[in-house]
Amino acid sequence: MMAADRASQALGIAVRRLSPGAAELSMTVTASMVNGHDIAHGGYIFLLADTAFACACNYPGPATVAASADITFVSPARLGDELIAIAAERVRYGRSGIYDITVRCGDRVVAEFRGTSRTLR
Repeated sequence: MMAADRASQALGIAVRRLSPGAAELSMTVTASMVNGHDIAHGGYIFLLADTAFACACNYPGPATVAASADITFVSPARLGDELIAIAAERVRYGRSGIYDITVRCGDRVVAEFRGTSRTLR
């Protein structure tokens, strides 16, 4: 899936670890990702978390998509920060699942994301 994800590739998102129901991805905040407050635009942080969510719920099984997602921004990320998104499956039931993703910069939490997945038929 990641090999065909041009959006994630264009942002330099890299897969660090991948296992069934779990993923760890990284992305460095670049100048084009910084908003008018001189911090990382929330949309890029969401995209990183969403990509980790997609990796966790699609590996190694059938095609799975997001049914919903929510993010809480905890602290700002800045130009040059390396962000790490760690995704973990919490529960799978039928064709649905719940995943939690924490985005960090070092020991500092940047955002908490929760996604609900739906496996396609």
